[in-house]
Amino acid sequence: MRRIDAIGIAIGVFAAGGIAYLLLNLAGLDDLSAGIWSQVLLVGSVLGWTLTYLVRVSNTKMTYHQQLKDYEEAVLQKRWEELTPAESERLQAEIEAEKKCKQKPH
Repeated sequence: MRRIDAIGIAIGVFAAGGIAYLLLNLAGLDDLSAGIWSQVLLVGSVLGWTLTYLVRVSNTKMTYHQQLKDYEEAVLQKRWEELTPAESERLQAEIEAEKKCKQKPH
């Protein structure tokens, strides 16, 4: 996320709190009640967003993790394409041997 995105989100959250206050005030709540309920909505939404963030962190579904995974896969693909046919056959034979070794009961 870029800095300007974070600033835009902060301004949007601030504006949403003000709009919620105005709508609640127009709905007939007095100033104090409208202020309290707009704060409740704002804090609740921030806590909800924080919870989704923590879930994404715990599941490693963050943008950084995805970019790192994509980069690693691209590097491996490029290395695979650079192998000679003999080297790729040897590597495949090693992989098959490891699979067979893992499948045998000990």
